[in-house]
Amino acid sequence: MTTSPVSKPHEIVERALELSTADGCVVIADEQSSANLRWAGNALTTNGVTRGRTLTVIATVDGSQGTASGVVSRSAVTADDLEPLVRAAEAAARGAGPAEDAQPLVGGGQVSGDFTDAPAETTSAVFADFAPALGESFAQARAGGRELYGFANHELTSTYLGTSTGVRLRHDQPSGTLELNAKSPDRTRSAWAGRSTRDFKDVDPASLDAELARRLAWAERKIDLPAGRYETLLPPTAVADLLIYQLWSSTARDAAEGRTVFSRPGGGTRVGEKLSELPLTLRSDPHEPGLESAPFVIAHSSGDDASVFDNGLPLAATDWVRDGELAHLITTRHSAGLTGLPVAPGIGNLILDGGGERSLEEMVAGTERGLLLTCLWYIREVDPATLLLTGLTRDGVYLVENGEVVGEVNNFRFNESPVDLLSRASAAGRTEKTLPREWGDWFTRAAMPALRIPDFNMSSVSRGV
Repeated sequence: MTTSPVSKPHEIVERALELSTADGCVVIADEQSSANLRWAGNALTTNGVTRGRTLTVIATVDGSQGTASGVVSRSAVTADDLEPLVRAAEAAARGAGPAEDAQPLVGGGQVSGDFTDAPAETTSAVFADFAPALGESFAQARAGGRELYGFANHELTSTYLGTSTGVRLRHDQPSGTLELNAKSPDRTRSAWAGRSTRDFKDVDPASLDAELARRLAWAERKIDLPAGRYETLLPPTAVADLLIYQLWSSTARDAAEGRTVFSRPGGGTRVGEKLSELPLTLRSDPHEPGLESAPFVIAHSSGDDASVFDNGLPLAATDWVRDGELAHLITTRHSAGLTGLPVAPGIGNLILDGGGERSLEEMVAGTERGLLLTCLWYIREVDPATLLLTGLTRDGVYLVENGEVVGEVNNFRFNESPVDLLSRASAAGRTEKTLPREWGDWFTRAAMPALRIPDFNMSSVSRGV
């Protein structure tokens, strides 16, 4: 039997749904394209453009004991691959036991007006303005005795979601990241800056280079400090890395079962408890300007934080912490039913508000003595019951005295819980878009203020970082 050619994403989704013989079916087609630039020693080294397709088929099969689900994903799917892929998902469902998170598939006939349009694609043209400006920064750095290294990446994913209940939704997600390192010629000093962007039109290499030049100048004086608790200014990127991990750890079911920092002693969750004396609001909103993300659930697999049965469920702005009080935990429809909490699926961005209008520079000026961090990395969980995290500082820890940076100090290992940090934070600055250094490969849409922590725990000195 000859298979007719199927190449357009929406046609692939429709054909897979037609082929399904299961009781329910969800098909997700992800069309991905990326463009990147790399540079080293003040010169471009490589660039490239890639394209790819991934198809996920979720089959649901009703039985006397409940509904089972089977999920199969494959890349580079052609028309001839469709039927074997659908059959594999159905076989997986029939071979599985009832799915604990089973719910009726989302219905309502939601249809995106652009569902049948061609996927959006990125190309090297996204760097049309950025690349020449970067070249000028190379010349500026060379004249100033600095070497620039870095990577710029832009990805565009068009997701087509179709279900046997009539849902036909489409979302285009651009994601851009820039990481820039400046080094002294003898490589004894290094500084880092990163930015998140949708289109590289709001990224200024010259201003980043100027920021890095200032930090390299700070590092000309070296100061050794011992481990201990220090007043510390956490920049937005570090705050983002810590609070993203907190968000990932805030699933309602785990909290209700007593396994996380959000579990209430004696049972239940800490929803409604005060976490911070500052009027901080930690929130997600799929329509946040400049940080837009998918306005409906896209779940390629099930877990504590997502359910394949929720695919297509509309998403709305959600406060996780409101005016310092824990307001919501992440729930699927299933875990909401288990915990009695409202349905609050995860959303693809994170914003912390409520800090006021002071810039990081103004917060430095108001510091009598403390540490200014650049970023954190190698963050790992130590204790889920308190959400104690450990990690390292990187690319510049600076000593502030009487409102001025007086030199660079050694790196440290830290031991802190982001939940505990929120309770101890004495001040927060202006919220601004930022690139998480540690989690930037998975989570790029964040806006955070700097935080002042009176007693940040630098547990040991870290050498050679």
